[in-house]
Amino acid sequence: MRILLVEDDKDVAAFIVKGLREAGHVVEHADNGRDGLFLAASENFDAIILDRMLPGGIDGLRVVDTLRSQNNNTPVLILSALAEVDERIRGLKAGGDDYLTKPFVFAELLARVEALTRRSRNEGPQTKLTVADLEMDLLSRTVKRAGKKIDLQPREFRLLEYLMRHAGQVVTRTMLLEGVWDYHFDPQTNVIDVHVSRLRQKIDKPFGTPLIHTIRNAGYMLSAEAP
Repeated sequence: MRILLVEDDKDVAAFIVKGLREAGHVVEHADNGRDGLFLAASENFDAIILDRMLPGGIDGLRVVDTLRSQNNNTPVLILSALAEVDERIRGLKAGGDDYLTKPFVFAELLARVEALTRRSRNEGPQTKLTVADLEMDLLSRTVKRAGKKIDLQPREFRLLEYLMRHAGQVVTRTMLLEGVWDYHFDPQTNVIDVHVSRLRQKIDKPFGTPLIHTIRNAGYMLSAEAP
């Protein structure tokens, strides 16, 4: 799943992002209501985890209320230290789909998010990604191309999953550093180039049509057709 986290507490945010990514999800993070609203309104997410109290003049209730007024029905789990029944009711009436109080157990947060997305999709949770003849099974953690199984290291799997979830889009170096390596800065290494090269050796080289394309001065794109 692709999940947006809007949380201003750095430690809480790092804890949630790490857990979600380890569970195989792609996470975008905003630390204030204004940026969170912009991301939620301009990009597609399977779920939003939204802190109730946020800096920047736009709190969580205003974020979700604005989204609902724009007919954005992305499932929203509200996080808050405000545990009173009246506060929970306010959060749900504003447009939240669920309300979880702090402190919380990560396993419960994950279960609630996954339950929200299951209810929002008639077909149930996404378990497979497909681009051309490349298939990824998210449950068995296996990859096949043209029916042939491809063995990947864990980091290679995460890199390919990220590319497949963004198939047809230009994926920048910054996006890969944050989405696959959890770096929120450029460590000035060639780690991305090395892993993309290794991935190409397994995904593209044995087959006739390359899927991983370099976009000059921009990043990479996974596509059945050359951009």
